[in-house]
Amino acid sequence: MNIRIVLLLVPFLITGCSTVSNFSWSKLSPTNWFGSSLELNNAGLGAISSVTPMEEKALNQALDGDYRLRKGMGMSNGQVTSYYEAMNDDKVMLVFHGNPSNRVERIEVMDKSIETPKGSHVGMPFSDLYQKAFDVCRVGTGDESGKVLCRSPESTRITYVFSGEWMGPSEIMPSDDKLKVWTISKMVWQSK
Repeated sequence: MNIRIVLLLVPFLITGCSTVSNFSWSKLSPTNWFGSSLELNNAGLGAISSVTPMEEKALNQALDGDYRLRKGMGMSNGQVTSYYEAMNDDKVMLVFHGNPSNRVERIEVMDKSIETPKGSHVGMPFSDLYQKAFDVCRVGTGDESGKVLCRSPESTRITYVFSGEWMGPSEIMPSDDKLKVWTISKMVWQSK
């Protein structure tokens, strides 16, 4: 190829790429070429949304059979609830919680290969998403005790659960300086 053409194209490519604000460079990684094509966004996870039935067949079809599903029952606010865990080997990668209408109401994502449209994923440090916890994060309670929950800048339906080292009481928010090295341990989508 002629060197002049290359020199003319380089500035175009550089400026053209910088204007693509929703592009995630991590999607170019060879580890993502054959991995999960699921994306967590405002509507849900891939084809799974608030209208998806809490049925093994419907969930398995939407997940392309990439996970082994396991059904469970639990209690929430005094009511019996159902859930499905999506397993990879013996590891829980996703959890789907249902509502009284037997539709998907909540999705918990622990699979590192699943990203949001802007590339947020499990394992991403706090400092890549936030400068300060004030007004966007809260201290976790119950099952999330000792963790910090932050609203996603991409969607009001997505919450990031951050985990890390903290020697203080679980009901007190760690300082921003401590939080910057905490990482996303779970991404949670709520239908409302």
